[in-house]
Amino acid sequence: MDRDALAAAIDHTVLGPETTPDDVTRVLDDAVQFGMNACVPPCYVADATAYAPDVTLVTVVGFPHGQHAPSIKEAEAERAWDDGADELDVVLNVGRLRAGESAAVREELAQVVAATPLPVKVIVEAGLLDADELRAAGEIAAEADADFLKTSTGFAGGPADPDDVAVLAEYLPVKASGGIGDWPTAKAMFDAGAERIGASAGAAILDSFEAHN
Repeated sequence: MDRDALAAAIDHTVLGPETTPDDVTRVLDDAVQFGMNACVPPCYVADATAYAPDVTLVTVVGFPHGQHAPSIKEAEAERAWDDGADELDVVLNVGRLRAGESAAVREELAQVVAATPLPVKVIVEAGLLDADELRAAGEIAAEADADFLKTSTGFAGGPADPDDVAVLAEYLPVKASGGIGDWPTAKAMFDAGAERIGASAGAAILDSFEAHN
């Protein structure tokens, strides 16, 4: 992997509860400068699209806990598409998954997938799931016709784990997210099967890549 390919595989992210318009602009400037994608809160999607129309723009649905009503998640997806998002990262309802309500989780995800033509990544909060639940999440997302699995919101369950990435990669392409701040950590995720990285430290990962290569 060369530097440009790595940059294109990074979703440079700002999703904290205190995210300001200036924070979004900073992330978009980084994305433009280094060739990364950007992941921003839904409320800033329209502004972000206008500011940096050539950046692949990701936003979130049902964030951060995944417990929105299915109709609200569907409406969020539609609004994000209308505002100019290119991809959606939707949070799976972990509580329903752990309760064994697989059909309800599958139906909800399928509704979000069908709501727009945008690629959908399903955030499973891998750190909160046991091995069987992790595999169930992968299977459900694949059955719902999602495009990717994503390990974490970054707000629950600890950092991304290469072992979780390897399991999820058996079902769909994987975006590893959570605690990835340098090239060695990112490389471990790619080696485990990840195809994308979600990180607030996108620029730092690229600097680290250059330092190690």
